[in-house]
Amino acid sequence: MQRRHPLPHPPFGTLAVPTAWLMTDERMGDALWTALERLPRGSGIVFRHYATPLTQRRALFARVLTVARRRRLVLLRAGGVAMRGEMGVHNPRGRQPRRGMKTCAVHNLAEAVAARRAGADAVFVSPVFATRSHPGARGLGVVRLGLLLRSVAGAAVVMGGIDAAAMRRLRGLRVYGWAGIDAWSRPVSA
Repeated sequence: MQRRHPLPHPPFGTLAVPTAWLMTDERMGDALWTALERLPRGSGIVFRHYATPLTQRRALFARVLTVARRRRLVLLRAGGVAMRGEMGVHNPRGRQPRRGMKTCAVHNLAEAVAARRAGADAVFVSPVFATRSHPGARGLGVVRLGLLLRSVAGAAVVMGGIDAAAMRRLRGLRVYGWAGIDAWSRPVSA
C-alpha cells in the first residue's frame, strides 16, 4: 500500500539523515552515556552543551565522538564554535562550513520558511506534546503539527514529549523521524 504522504529519504553525503535522534545538554549528567548506548546504530546526536566552558565542552565532545564513531552515529554540534570531528551543525549562525549536515529548529511557520531558505537537510519541529524540557509550554498537538509540516522542506524530525509510543499518534503525517532527551535516558519499562 502506498502512503498518502510519502516520506522523504534525504541523502547526506553517503549517509541518510537519521530517523532517531538524541538531543544532549548539561541536564543529562551521566545519563548521557546510557542514552548513547541505547541509540540504534545509524541514529543522530545533536550536541548542545551550551553552558559548559569551552575547554570542557571540547573534551566532552571528543568523548561523545569516540562513542559515535564506534556505534556509527551521526554527531552534529550546536552553537557557534566548531568542534573537531563534527559531522554537521544544528542551527547554523553566520558563516558556516559548506560540508556536513545542516539542521534547524522549527517552532513556527517563520522558522520553517527560514530553514527552507537556509537549505536545511532536516528540521526539528517542536514541541509537539508537553515536555519536561519546556515546562508550561503549549505543545503543537497533532493538528497544528500537520499544518506546520506543510511548510517544511527536507526531513521533519519531531520532538517534545515524543517517544516510540507517541510516534504512533502521528501516523499519516509527513514525519520523517523523532528526537528526544528523556526517551533515551530513562529506564526501559518491562
